Amino acid sequence: MRPNELKRKLAEGKTVVGSFVYIPSSKLAEMVGLLGFDFAVIDMEHGPIDSVVAEDMVRAVELSGAAPIVRVTHNTPHLILRALDIGAQALHVPDINTREDAVLAVRSAKYGPEGERGLAGVRSADYGFKQPLSDYAAEANRETMVIAHIEHYKAVENLDELLAVDGVDIYYLGPQDLSNSLGIPGRAKDPRVVDLVESSIRRIAAAGKVAGCLAVEADAAKRYLDLGARYLATHVVRFMADGSRKFLEEVRP
Repeated sequence: MRPNELKRKLAEGKTVVGSFVYIPSSKLAEMVGLLGFDFAVIDMEHGPIDSVVAEDMVRAVELSGAAPIVRVTHNTPHLILRALDIGAQALHVPDINTREDAVLAVRSAKYGPEGERGLAGVRSADYGFKQPLSDYAAEANRETMVIAHIEHYKAVENLDELLAVDGVDIYYLGPQDLSNSLGIPGRAKDPRVVDLVESSIRRIAAAGKVAGCLAVEADAAKRYLDLGARYLATHVVRFMADGSRKFLEEVRP
């Protein structure tokens, strides 16, 4: 199993920046790493990416030097198992609203005695070729990261309980989903959403945990960093769209 450099960077107090990749393309995933991002989130929740394609995308991210992360579609043990087995070093897990949700995600991601993940000679274990599975399981428990999505106002209400769950490495705020949970979908800049995001980042950082957030604008990213966030995820496709529009505006008469 590859050492999880992303986990090392965060343990050293560094800030990490990556991008979601929801297009089923190993080349695009590789480019994210080659551009200098610390990680690429292979988005199986909002992208048409199956396990076979995701495995190749994980390989491409590894080759680029970034950390491969998978966002699963649901907080379900067998989905978490499949994502980790193909080599993801971390998981974005949606719908973490209660302590029970967080405990389920951690136990699904860890081998015994810390969890209940099924053990086999899979890709993440180098197919059992390089070391005994007993050694691999202990190593995987140390290296694998769980990123809990705080994307519903109920999760914010239960944040203190979520922060007390061992095994969650990052608490990730999703402004768009928070706006949806408040009944104002797509209004991520509404003061009610902004307050939930910013106050949650402060609380997470104050608890000595790693706060993360989606940021597609530099000003917002800097504000989150000032509040204590150290894990920022963005969208390279958004940058491509913004750059393309700007170019077309400048060259078209």
